[in-house]
Amino acid sequence: MRKSTVCLLALLKAASCAQPEAQEPIAAPLRELPWAQLNFLHTTDVHGWWGGHLQEASFSADWGDYVSFAKHLRDKADAEGVDLLVVDTGDRVEGNAIYDSSKPRGKFTYEIAKEQHIDLISSGNHELYKADTAEGEYYHTVRDFQGSYLASNLDIYDPRTGYLEPLAPRYKKFTTKNQGIRILAFGFIFDFTGNANNTVVTRVEDTVNEDWFKAALKDEDLDLIVVFGHVDIRSPEYAILFSTIRAAHPELPIQFFGGHSHIRDYKIFDSKSVALESGRYMETLGFMSIGGLSTGGSEKRAATPQESAITFSRRYIDSNLFSLHHHSGKDSKSFPTNHGLNVSRAIGDARSSLGLTKKYGCAPRSLWISRRPYPHPESILSWLSDRVLPDSISASRRIKLGKKALVIQNTGAIRFDIFKGAYTKDTKFLVSPFTSPLRLLRDVPYNTAAQVIKLLNHGGPIALQMMDAGAFMQPPEVSAGRLRPGLLSTPEASGARYANEADQKPMRSDEPALTPGYTTRDDAGTDGDDTLHSQIQFYNVPNCIQAAVGFDALDRDEEPQTVDLMYNEFIQKWVLMALQYMGEAYTSDDTDVFADGKSFTDIMTDWVSEHWAHEAECPK
Repeated sequence: MRKSTVCLLALLKAASCAQPEAQEPIAAPLRELPWAQLNFLHTTDVHGWWGGHLQEASFSADWGDYVSFAKHLRDKADAEGVDLLVVDTGDRVEGNAIYDSSKPRGKFTYEIAKEQHIDLISSGNHELYKADTAEGEYYHTVRDFQGSYLASNLDIYDPRTGYLEPLAPRYKKFTTKNQGIRILAFGFIFDFTGNANNTVVTRVEDTVNEDWFKAALKDEDLDLIVVFGHVDIRSPEYAILFSTIRAAHPELPIQFFGGHSHIRDYKIFDSKSVALESGRYMETLGFMSIGGLSTGGSEKRAATPQESAITFSRRYIDSNLFSLHHHSGKDSKSFPTNHGLNVSRAIGDARSSLGLTKKYGCAPRSLWISRRPYPHPESILSWLSDRVLPDSISASRRIKLGKKALVIQNTGAIRFDIFKGAYTKDTKFLVSPFTSPLRLLRDVPYNTAAQVIKLLNHGGPIALQMMDAGAFMQPPEVSAGRLRPGLLSTPEASGARYANEADQKPMRSDEPALTPGYTTRDDAGTDGDDTLHSQIQFYNVPNCIQAAVGFDALDRDEEPQTVDLMYNEFIQKWVLMALQYMGEAYTSDDTDVFADGKSFTDIMTDWVSEHWAHEAECPK
């Protein structure tokens, strides 16, 4: 059957040409969107989830549905004489097979992303890890969003000339279409140091002292400053930007948009400045509104007394068609636009051409990053440390010859849960999209090697240096939860998967039919989520886990003199630092790649093919 026919059948059966494999949304109680003079739609950390979440009904809308949704909201804004701006704050790449399995990587991503009209867009750190990815951003995304893309503290060496130049303009000033609101906008990235050497990130504390930034702030003909970017909204970088801008404009409203932490969050800086962060993986469409703004000077009407006080409101929208239909005032027939349908069809074609439904095996149960404690039989981390790593490494020649090994894996290498059922090519990249291989240090003194995991996990000088460098080894949302003690409930329960959802009490205890999901608590309270959900319990996870390989049960208590120390290449700097701290002066020259450079992702997938290929038929 042709893909277009499948798409039309899905449209008739469900609500839109979202991916035919996606689950239908579940009806749930909703809060309305708080429209005002100036309104925003915000995405961040999409990480290639253009097709939405095929196994989760709450997040089953795709990028084509978002295109249709934004169009309907722009039409509503025009009809009511208010403004709507669309913002994206980076990390559009890495984390989904549509990007990671294509050759070249990004073959489909750039074409899909540009179909959304985005007014303000910036880079994330994942656009910068590799030189070719940064060039792809420069050649495609910057050009596709010319006039919208800003790079206030990010430069690139032009691939053609070799000269260092801004990736995109540093800032822009513009006036909104309907209200005539004069906006000065900046687009930042956090003080990232892991970028490829063809890009340069200038620290924010240095950027605010540059002449161009000071000159931009001298503009007095402004109604609002927007600072957006791939920056945790509770970070030192945004604190610096807020204090610098507020010193120059004591009364001017300032709106921040952030990213990187993979959470829903809202911060109040002062009565005229707030910040919004809108989750991850196309789970969340952030809605932000501002009322009481001045409107462009004397030629525009003066604000009424009701508008004179600046008001801010936010809403975190679950990205599914039930929510999108409701908030746009449409139904299954009137919601899909031709443009949105074409984008959904392009996503489906990309998935088909990449063979993303190829099945490696069938997971006998769901495995969770943080919905179960570690260790636990249903923890994905326990599965790795108890089964995948020992089974995979024990087949190596050195282990077969009697050598023992300690294998360290950072938990941040696992990006998503495994759901009971088919483990496909799509799943492979959702769970761990990275290409890092394992590295090997031979014959490390056992007493030294055994201490590395402790140094990486339990504070001390190594962990402090990791924090100073922003090199969090955990999943981003877990690290973000650790930095928000006021928003966390207990030391054991962190806002991991669903971010800063501490004090997670059901929003409506009188609604027994509430589905589990986001129950966010932020600076404005507990009414930010558009969908009322029941709580989910989350648990903290360590920075790293460790597998002991070659230690038979009979000799478990006998310490060997030396072991092979193995680890994910991504954490090599910190492993070597830990060894040096204990007096062992190893360098990268002392390490070897394991298994001819096979990535951790492929090691995991090979295990699935061997051990889960003969499971009972996957549930539908």
